Amino acid sequence: MEFDGKVAVVTGASRGIGRAIALTLGRKGCSVAVSYERNDGRAKEVLEAIKSTAEAITVKCDVSNRCEVEKLFKATMERFGKVDILVNNAGIATSASLLDTNDELWDRVLNVNLKGTFLCTQIAARCMIPRKYGKIVNISSNSGFGVAVFGETAYAASKAGVIQLTKTAAYELGRYGINVNCVAPGATNTDMLKGDMSDEQYKEFLEGRKNRSSIGAIVDPQDVANAVLFFASDVSRSITGKTLLVDAGRTDFL
Repeated sequence: MEFDGKVAVVTGASRGIGRAIALTLGRKGCSVAVSYERNDGRAKEVLEAIKSTAEAITVKCDVSNRCEVEKLFKATMERFGKVDILVNNAGIATSASLLDTNDELWDRVLNVNLKGTFLCTQIAARCMIPRKYGKIVNISSNSGFGVAVFGETAYAASKAGVIQLTKTAAYELGRYGINVNCVAPGATNTDMLKGDMSDEQYKEFLEGRKNRSSIGAIVDPQDVANAVLFFASDVSRSITGKTLLVDAGRTDFL
């Protein structure tokens, strides 16, 4: 898989899965626009790590805000002259049941996870269409296929929407040489997954998830990055509109 000379935009790239994706693309020689909303320090760490093998920039961006997304792609085009790859990774997770989900929580989750994916896809496509080439990889979740844990009302709905958006975008953009695919991770060992749990609570949680995996494992961010790398490469040129589960064989989704 060759990435020399390619340019990627990775949203939510300062930590967790997004960080692993950005670093993996950088190690392959891909120039990367490291998009982040919070924690400028972590974004700079990713930037410096990538710069040992490839060019990179950091751009602060709230993906639910059209003006900020337009600035993200303008900055990328001004620096690198093109966009070959977009990885829609930025997302938030909340824990609230159907009865406890208020309008503010619902809107925030859907705006970041689904609207953000839509905005970035639309604006990236406009950069890609003139060159008749592009790879868009969306990050969903196994929650998009069914309820993974109690209290995922807004999150599961948003991630199911990402899967459907992947299909419609793939259908419309294929004529322009743009592939759109999706990776749906299961429980992945990140700060987002840990949330407010204590170290002991998190350890117990991970053990419970391992017991629900057919291979007895928890997904690592690098596992997700490897799947993204496949879809972002020309090896997958004949694949579009597909969603790949990376969930260590969670038994209730088999």
